[in-house]
Amino acid sequence: MSVEPWASPQDQAAAELSHSEHTDTPPSQDQEQHPDKLCLDSFWSEVENIQQGSGYADDCSRRDSKHSEEGEQEEQWLADAGLSTLISEDTETVDKTALLSTLTKTQAEAVKRRVETYTLRKRNKPPPRDVRDIFSSQTLVSESQHSEDPAQNSMASVAKSPLSAVTPEHQRGTPKDEYFITDVAYCEQAVILIKQAKLPQNNSQRRKEDGTLPRVICPKCRLGVTRIQDLSHADMKKVRQLALIDMTALCDLLELEVKRHKTGKRKNPESPLFGVPLATLLENDQKLKPSASIPLLLQELLSFLEKKGIDSEGILRVPGSQSRIKLLQQNLEANFYSRHVRWDEVSPNDAAALLKKFIRELPAPLLTAEYLNNFSAVREITELKQKLHMLNLLILLLPEPNRNTLKALLEFLSKVVSKEKKNRMNLWAVATIMAPNLFLHKAVPSRLTEGGEKGQAEKAADVMRLLIRYQDLLWTIPNFLMSQVRRLNENSNRRYQLYDRRFKNLLRKIHTDSREKPEKNSEPHRTVKIQVGELESSTMDYQLNLNSRGSDLLAQFYRQFLRSPENGKGKMRRNGSVAYSDCALYEVGGNIGEHCLDPDTHLLDLYNSNPGGEWIIKRRPSGSRGL
Repeated sequence: MSVEPWASPQDQAAAELSHSEHTDTPPSQDQEQHPDKLCLDSFWSEVENIQQGSGYADDCSRRDSKHSEEGEQEEQWLADAGLSTLISEDTETVDKTALLSTLTKTQAEAVKRRVETYTLRKRNKPPPRDVRDIFSSQTLVSESQHSEDPAQNSMASVAKSPLSAVTPEHQRGTPKDEYFITDVAYCEQAVILIKQAKLPQNNSQRRKEDGTLPRVICPKCRLGVTRIQDLSHADMKKVRQLALIDMTALCDLLELEVKRHKTGKRKNPESPLFGVPLATLLENDQKLKPSASIPLLLQELLSFLEKKGIDSEGILRVPGSQSRIKLLQQNLEANFYSRHVRWDEVSPNDAAALLKKFIRELPAPLLTAEYLNNFSAVREITELKQKLHMLNLLILLLPEPNRNTLKALLEFLSKVVSKEKKNRMNLWAVATIMAPNLFLHKAVPSRLTEGGEKGQAEKAADVMRLLIRYQDLLWTIPNFLMSQVRRLNENSNRRYQLYDRRFKNLLRKIHTDSREKPEKNSEPHRTVKIQVGELESSTMDYQLNLNSRGSDLLAQFYRQFLRSPENGKGKMRRNGSVAYSDCALYEVGGNIGEHCLDPDTHLLDLYNSNPGGEWIIKRRPSGSRGL
């Protein structure tokens, strides 16, 4: 079985060590079960510094943060989910019906609850359509969809597989590999876990956790792994809508009540670098460097710390000099864009302190005011798998500048952990110190400021720890969302009349009509377009078989068209071909906008799932590499 292990080599080695029968070998420092006293002291020192340095106070929090009015939460939620027409008098509801027809039963129930709540809280307004009218057809579609969806087999495997929740972790002993299934909606997996394993809810007795993290293995779909940067903006918008619905359904099942906040208006910052909205800062930087995906200042700080500070003992924990930090900030504000900053004179600890200050002084939290409380609520979830489900969906919901910035930060923190023997900063230490900088913000009230309880610090650090350890997994789009996006695109293209008497039958037909699909046993040819350098108008024929993968097609492209360096800038291979490291195979059109394919994609499966799409070989955008 093709699997994708979402753990670093160090993590895998630690997992193998934990399975070893040689128990006389002491665990590494990175395998601590809980943060030590030094970590916890550093956590509360960081909280105190944030409160003092940023003017953080409960009064300021309440003034800058606005609670939504009655019904406004639900109204905003429906708008973000692309379902605002459910509570409007707009008769143009094609997009709404297409979206509803892709939802699972549990996802549809989450939408229904928001519509009902909005209706109850807005009784003084003309009521929207009756909820039963909206969802009666959709429920039938969902049921027929599930009966034919290949993911049904995965659902059965979830139900039959041994669940980590059945036996408490402290009774199982050493942590075992976790299998992370993404073919089934996360909320539907939660239904199975709650029913069969009888998971404790938030107000029930928690199981004891030993603090160790297992290796998480994700069985690979035959259509490959889809990372966030692999989809077009239009399809990513649909991913966000569907992820919001699934995340909300999951919160409902886990009884997590999370209220959204929105920040008030702020004065324009005097600094050109600090306190500037992330999107504004990135927009300004892209005028100088169009390929920039994160602010140039952050990129410079991270690059400096990787070169000069990553081996420094206590990096991120040892405070810098406040006077030097202030001078460094003033120097950067005056000379950063003129490239007159002398980094060789900068102390790594001062740069690390300025990095944290940059994150804290963003006018809105890096995790956004809308979803910061959701990220914080992850620490209340018992099961590791469900924590990762929530984090995966929340990452998908972040705006692109925030998501890219967070990814760059987490990649740096992972590198710090990898140098633990030199810098004495293990995963718990890094997570404990960085957690307040992400989960505390003066624009959003936080429970972390309510006293100095050890448990609060550990829970916040645990969420940060998961973000660092499993970041590769969290920046992927689960298979069930990809399937829903494909169905949504197919349904949106059919333009059926919504109030036709045959509405139910027509929607059901969407999921059963396969007249365009080829026979599974056929091995067709496929014409592939090429848009690389001088070959922009070329095409290539490729014969598909059951074992054809994206990497095989690219290999034929290299052999057929790139036999010498004269064709462009490429790397000479041993077989004499020239490979462009930034070339990739794309799926365009049909039931997808644009999709950069995983090299392990089984092409015949792809052809059957989207026969109307085109295949194109072209270069990846420069801004997408490395994210």
